[in-house]
Amino acid sequence: MIVAFFVNRLADEHPHYTTTILANECIRRGHSVLYLTPGDFAIMPDNSLRIHGTFPPRKKYRTFKEFFAALQESSEERTIDVEEIDVLMLRNDPSQDASDRPWAEGVGILFGREAAARGVLVLNDPAGLSQAVNKLYFQSFPEEVRVETLISKHAQDIKAFSESHGGKVILKPLQGSGGQGVFAVGGKNASNINQMIEAISRDGYVIAQTYLPAASAGDIRLFLMNGAPLKIGSKYCALRRVSASDDIRSNVHAGGSMEAVEIGDTELRLAEAIRPKLIQDGMFLVGIDIVGDKILEVNVFSPGNLHTCSKLAGVRFSTPILESIERKVEIRNEGTSRLGNRTLAVM
Repeated sequence: MIVAFFVNRLADEHPHYTTTILANECIRRGHSVLYLTPGDFAIMPDNSLRIHGTFPPRKKYRTFKEFFAALQESSEERTIDVEEIDVLMLRNDPSQDASDRPWAEGVGILFGREAAARGVLVLNDPAGLSQAVNKLYFQSFPEEVRVETLISKHAQDIKAFSESHGGKVILKPLQGSGGQGVFAVGGKNASNINQMIEAISRDGYVIAQTYLPAASAGDIRLFLMNGAPLKIGSKYCALRRVSASDDIRSNVHAGGSMEAVEIGDTELRLAEAIRPKLIQDGMFLVGIDIVGDKILEVNVFSPGNLHTCSKLAGVRFSTPILESIERKVEIRNEGTSRLGNRTLAVM
């Protein structure tokens, strides 16, 4: 099996990224791997789709760090027809390209559709991802799982929303990731709300959400696969992210820390509530962020922290992910039924 991983930039990848862990698992299981970036597709005059891939050496690696070093130092660039690959995993973050490379923002979805039309299994489904290019997608999930939210570019709307909630709200950009541009309004900085709104709205719409007191204990990142919580035995692929004492953002590169967490009835109920929508949209692997009894975000593009979840639980969560992908490819190759990419993605 040949598995391609689509990322923003090869130079921006990291040994602990989920993409690295999945790619290393592919090679560990005897498959071939290649990496693609937004400029690596070409539709030829005969309408074939060619890809300029970066191929790490196909050999056994002792650790994922050794694999990553080989990817960076010893990879070979080759051009092949997209029909030669079995799986294309779209692991980019479109928001990272929105400002400096707007042409690249939708490339994964665009060419992912072309690859799926040529028989490649594309995960997550590109048609589903096209609806999720910004946080507005989250509003399509059941109301009972969502925190009360306003989306606007008008300062008066946002200030009125803040006042109706005692002046304590969270502001963040409609497009963005990694905790960038996130502000907590309340207390000593309440008078700075105009500057916060201006800073975020300069690049687009502003999301205003009610503040959840449970956020002081951090948030829970829980992986879902094929619409259900990813687990091995009784161990869930999850962790708690705790923000630094002076920062509301729990993202690791924003200063947050990570620790083990128990998944209980509340988290499982939230996951079950959004399962039908994830299945409908062909979302194979996603990460949901939970605070208290609400979901704050559903990451469908490049959910991270798979390595840390595995380390904390003492198991290899990449194994059931690859096992599921292998089964999907087997079903497709049997040819007994003509399943669309969106259906096959979550089987």
